Amino acid sequence: QVQLVESGGGLVQAGGSLRLSCAASGRTVSFYCMGWFRQVPGKEREFVASISKRLGSTYYADSVKGRFTISRDNAKNTGYLQMNNLKPEDTAVYYCAASRRYELGYRAYEYDYWGQGTQVTVSS
Repeated sequence: QVQLVESGGGLVQAGGSLRLSCAASGRTVSFYCMGWFRQVPGKEREFVASISKRLGSTYYADSVKGRFTISRDNAKNTGYLQMNNLKPEDTAVYYCAASRRYELGYRAYEYDYWGQGTQVTVSS
């Protein structure tokens, strides 16, 4: 089992920045990919970004490309999502996820472990 705990969410004005962290514990050797998703009430969970644990390859949703950067520190078993130039439409609960089956996933069903989520609110 892998446990994931997100932190770093909060309230920020449009144009501002936040950095989310995702600390993994447990059988961290068993997962290959870490991803970030977000969800607003009444909508499906939306892919944001993912990173290969082994290669460091990354993949982004078009809506965040050029503004968000995903990274990982394997020594600390921690992933990060740097979010710059935030917009009100980025407001959501952000979830960290890990996959033990895929090197670089972008669909929710490809992930096996999920954090509890952290709220990000961007005011206009």
